[in-house]
Amino acid sequence: MKPTIHLVGGEKGGVGKSVFSRYLAQYFIDEQIPFAGLDSDRSHQSFSRFYSDYTSSIDLEDPESLDHIVEAVLEQDSLQVLVDLAAQSAKPLWNWFSEAEVLDLLQENGIRLMCWHVLDDSRDGVEMLGKLLDQFGDQAQYVVVLNQGRGQDFTVFHRSPERDRLNDLGGSVIDFPKLHHGTMSKIDMADASFWAAANNPAGGLALMDRQRAKVWLKRARAAVQRALT
Repeated sequence: MKPTIHLVGGEKGGVGKSVFSRYLAQYFIDEQIPFAGLDSDRSHQSFSRFYSDYTSSIDLEDPESLDHIVEAVLEQDSLQVLVDLAAQSAKPLWNWFSEAEVLDLLQENGIRLMCWHVLDDSRDGVEMLGKLLDQFGDQAQYVVVLNQGRGQDFTVFHRSPERDRLNDLGGSVIDFPKLHHGTMSKIDMADASFWAAANNPAGGLALMDRQRAKVWLKRARAAVQRALT
């Protein structure tokens, strides 16, 4: 894969950004794609908790800490840098992009910027999508992630002008499947990666929970693979 910075955001809290970041990390591991994870969520750092061997923390309020995003992707050919963005992170992040002219630097070095915008079924996240499109325009690739675990009716998004703008910029939309709440809770309590949850009988999950996790991983993989190919 082309060296890429993957920004997993949505600006709102509780839309499932960290769960999606965890899944994307698992996808890279399963596909043997080299990646480095960066966790900006100081409130709970669930990304770091479940994928600690691949993840380090960054401080969104510190420009020198944000510099690690670019430094990491330049350290190794074809590296994927996966950034789990905390809620309310747009302002310091965009200031850093603007003040250091990061987009120009990425273009000069052949690095792709990919924005995964995780949505629930509310209007707030759609409005933030519009601001994201304003910020990066045609200098980024966009994937809107409709999180089925945080909503069932995404009519607000589908009928929005932001949806039309996304199409104009060549962005894509994926349905990210819902994992049974009880199974997800057990995975979190076990501090397990998604692979371990699905495949390790000694991990504390019952047979049917492991089966649910396997099916969910298969469906999530199909959705993410469509966006990356």
